[in-house]
Amino acid sequence: MQQYGIQISGLSKTFGRGDTAVHALKQINMQIAPGEVVGLIGPSGSGKSTLLKCLGAIIEPSAGQMHIGDQLIYDNAWKISDLRALRRDKIGFVFQSPYLIPFLTTLDNVALLPMLAGKNNKEARQLALDLLTVLQVEHRAHALPSRLSGGEQQRIAIARGLINRPPVILADEPTAALDSVRALTVIKTLNEIARDYKTAVIVVTHDDKIIPTFKRLYHIRDGVTYEEQGEGRSFLEKT
Repeated sequence: MQQYGIQISGLSKTFGRGDTAVHALKQINMQIAPGEVVGLIGPSGSGKSTLLKCLGAIIEPSAGQMHIGDQLIYDNAWKISDLRALRRDKIGFVFQSPYLIPFLTTLDNVALLPMLAGKNNKEARQLALDLLTVLQVEHRAHALPSRLSGGEQQRIAIARGLINRPPVILADEPTAALDSVRALTVIKTLNEIARDYKTAVIVVTHDDKIIPTFKRLYHIRDGVTYEEQGEGRSFLEKT
């Protein structure tokens, strides 16, 4: 049986009732394997943000099923009692803006989440330093966010999203503010992270620079998705 990092079946989300109801998502089906990076594209208002918020357990769907790994987290109702712990331990978030805490160093920005999850200061900081080393920004460990380039800040944001080793990373327009070189570097980093940590990664994007990097794309329009095969790794290897 195929193992998925994240799998959704018949996922729907309706806002409002009766004549004013808005069907933002309509029977969405999606599967992303561990180690896979998948793109999600579509026009403004198509349902991308709503889908990402459902996947991130930020808003509750109206119907359907969601699995993370072999764990059923939603089946027409939440099957998890502590959604905050689910988001902390199972889902990593990377946004268009890094949202780093300005008065904390790079190291402390990344170490904060495992400390909140119960790890002691020394262990959390070592985990953070190890991950910064993997992402080749360990030399910026003691710098404040204001001293980092845009590309460095986004790598720190990826480290923060990955620090608790979640099986799923949701990236919302992670390259929109970056030039072509930095954008491709971020996408290559996400592909390396997915491969090395067996993480399922979903990237929501409007960025034409990175769309050719995906092996699979999900298009969403009017709350409905369809799948397309892309160039994927062959494109990344040429850049």
